[in-house]
Amino acid sequence: MNAHKLYTLFGLISLLLLSACGEKEKGIGRYGMLDESTPEYTTVVFLNSVYEDDNLDRAISLSSEKMTRILKRYHTNKNVQRHLLNLKYDTVTVTPQTAGKIGRTEFAEKSTITVFLSGMYGEDKIEDLRSLDLIKEDGDWKVNKIHPDTYL
Repeated sequence: MNAHKLYTLFGLISLLLLSACGEKEKGIGRYGMLDESTPEYTTVVFLNSVYEDDNLDRAISLSSEKMTRILKRYHTNKNVQRHLLNLKYDTVTVTPQTAGKIGRTEFAEKSTITVFLSGMYGEDKIEDLRSLDLIKEDGDWKVNKIHPDTYL
């Protein structure tokens, strides 16, 4: 093999390896393997958007008509955190609680998902639970209700 072909082959292999190093989208759920068609996935994405996004657009897109009206009334993510969830975080990790859950959600029309929220607000570490009701609309899970803190 001549030097020109060897350099070309080396260049192609290098390019292939570098392109594989691109940034991967962060997975959701334990080990980043939560299926997008589950109510747990919708719940985690909804809450992450409330705590991490600059606006409520993504949370609204994951909401039922009823929840959309409520979110729009609060206008900002901070107001939703303060008044609707009664939990404020600077950084937060949202984990769905699926222990003891048996069955498939593909045929269900309603679901209640409990999530564990853990994070920091200022210098304080805050851990709490919240439950959200979801309904299926046109084959997609939508957040319909956020339960008040029933664990106090």
